[in-house]
Amino acid sequence: MSTRNMQAVRALSRFGELAWFKLPVEYNAVHGYHQVPYMGWRYTSPNEGIAQLIENAVEGLSTQVEWALDRTRRNWILLPSRILCEAQGLQNPAFANVVHSINTQDQEFCLKALSDLDLIILRLEQIPIPKS
Repeated sequence: MSTRNMQAVRALSRFGELAWFKLPVEYNAVHGYHQVPYMGWRYTSPNEGIAQLIENAVEGLSTQVEWALDRTRRNWILLPSRILCEAQGLQNPAFANVVHSINTQDQEFCLKALSDLDLIILRLEQIPIPKS
């Protein structure tokens, strides 16, 4: 597990027990390019207040690209808004194609988003945990 993965799991675990977590690798060594990051997770007992806390924390940051927290499905996905817009939603089969297209055609965007993700994870490690 990469350092970024471990930091992300640690940051998200502060708000509840994780049942599932995924963060794709940041660099595709086979094809030689950075990949646009997105982070997915599911809490064993999701809390609406925690979702709002995470959304507010991300929105309050000065990021290079715009980010969105999608909670329309069982797993929560934090991703650059551009992916949602271009794919027209997570459930669209075009989602994987959009991610691949950004990976192969817009390395500048990928690097900005990777830098943002580090900032987001750091912020999630720092925000106060609400009292139950």
